[in-house]
Amino acid sequence: MTAVPVTIARRVERPAGAAGDPVSVAGASGPLVDTHGRVHRDMRISLTDRCSLRCTYCMPEQGNEWLARTSILTLDEIERIARVGAAAGITTFRLTGGEPLLRADIVDVVRRLAAIDSPDGPVQIAMTTNGIRLPEFLPDLIDAGLQRLNISIDTIRRDRFHELTRRDRLDDVLEGIAAAQASGLRPLKLNAVAMRGVNDDEIVELTEFAIAHDAQLRFIEQMPLDAGHTWDRTSMVTREEILDALATRWTLVPIPGRGGAPAERWALDGGPHTVGVIASVTAPFCGDCDRLRLTADGQIRNCLFSTTEYDLLPILRAEGSSDAALDEMLRSSVRGKLPGHAINDPSFLQPLRGMNAIGG
Repeated sequence: MTAVPVTIARRVERPAGAAGDPVSVAGASGPLVDTHGRVHRDMRISLTDRCSLRCTYCMPEQGNEWLARTSILTLDEIERIARVGAAAGITTFRLTGGEPLLRADIVDVVRRLAAIDSPDGPVQIAMTTNGIRLPEFLPDLIDAGLQRLNISIDTIRRDRFHELTRRDRLDDVLEGIAAAQASGLRPLKLNAVAMRGVNDDEIVELTEFAIAHDAQLRFIEQMPLDAGHTWDRTSMVTREEILDALATRWTLVPIPGRGGAPAERWALDGGPHTVGVIASVTAPFCGDCDRLRLTADGQIRNCLFSTTEYDLLPILRAEGSSDAALDEMLRSSVRGKLPGHAINDPSFLQPLRGMNAIGG
């Protein structure tokens, strides 16, 4: 199936309420519940669309059209949105990119967000990164309040890494993983997109690498989120194929209690080591999804595959705008959330933005 790109519809709301300083919205309207009963507790915040790698399944090597710097959210704007989200029940903020460590104020972002309380207590701060700058930043990030870390690594073979990412940075990524292992942040998770003819022969090898670094490997089915719109379902490595490969080395014991987590998990030979699979295509978990996404240019997305965005910038940058207007925009986005992503429907349309511009 060839997906047809469409123009993203951005919904704009003007500030509500009287002019003046932003007002508290804590507890004003209750949690963020959509029309299907899903309570939203997780917000992914993209800090930039730029990245130090050029992974073939994510973005072109050249010719990328970057977001205008004037449209990128400031630290104050990110904090303001996060505080409104936390007041409405968001308990986890995951910082993503592009590559979040390319953001110059990344430590300040973590520090400011970690100081936020939700009605259930302090929020959790997590990050997904390619790991390249972790040795430089990790001590300060932990001191600022970072609690969880995911590192992306699709191969540990040097020539293959260079071909896949179009950059010779494997040593830098490995140093970042070593720094994370030494840091004590747990659980430490490594993410790998399984790709046919690229790294599907490394499934056991990558899992053994994760175990050696006291980390959990999470394999991800390749999704239709590439900037070139070349994704082909028939060539993707499925959940069942991943599990079959793992079963040649370990006995897999399912771990119950997944909740809203994207990954199914299995204990390897009864534990303590585990492996996860995020099967968004062949075993979608939309019915338990509790996530919203904030792009680096201030758009709220209620689904990774949405073709509609809700524009917060006019509210954020209007003089005297109220936090109540931001709260209502979050609720509008949640109310507009569909029951599922419809990847398996013939009418599915791939989002115009690539993964680097959406955020993980």
